[in-house]
Amino acid sequence: MTKADEQGQPRFRAVLFDLLTALMDSWSLWIDAAGDDALGRAWRRESLRRVTSTGSYRPYEDIVLEAAAAVSVPAPAAQGLLDRWAGGQLRPWPEASSMLAGLAAAGWKTGVVTNCSQRLAEAAATATGHRFDTIVSAERAGAYKIDPRAYRAGLVAIGGFDPREVLFVAGSAHDVPGAGAVGMPVYWSNRFGDHIAPDAPRPLRNEVNLLGLRELLTPGPL
Repeated sequence: MTKADEQGQPRFRAVLFDLLTALMDSWSLWIDAAGDDALGRAWRRESLRRVTSTGSYRPYEDIVLEAAAAVSVPAPAAQGLLDRWAGGQLRPWPEASSMLAGLAAAGWKTGVVTNCSQRLAEAAATATGHRFDTIVSAERAGAYKIDPRAYRAGLVAIGGFDPREVLFVAGSAHDVPGAGAVGMPVYWSNRFGDHIAPDAPRPLRNEVNLLGLRELLTPGPL
């Protein structure tokens, strides 16, 4: 566990975020690009399955197109998703921008560790309206989460702190054991009511959205 204040509140030096599920409502754009709710969700899930099992980086855009073909999303629709994403059309969850603004006002160091190319990571990060201290894509890290190399690249980029002093904010179930395995405490914004394996490291908090971060991070950075 991290250092604590006098009331036993955990304290951290920095916060790293999953970008595409914790901060951004990426699912809506995939569904809209596919033109069908069920098809868009199947495409997103297939893409997630592929990237989280890939390990060393290979072009993210290729994986998205391959996943589209696997679930019968037309190629023009798949390319349209990538074009709209690069053009800034991903949107943050309703509370994300104000929460990030609060972290900035309190002086927190913040970064993202995300499973996509660097150009798409930067486009999504810009859409939050927040200026992150570091943006670590799978391309930059050389590996996709849940490979430990991805999380460790984020730790190095945010300042090389002890993992126990960096809070990881997960959006997807795979990030809870992934970040926990390298020693980071995890806040899980678990919007979809997902579950993790019984033997996986437990998140520090398992919440329905990002709002619980305000209470958790109120003491401010170390």
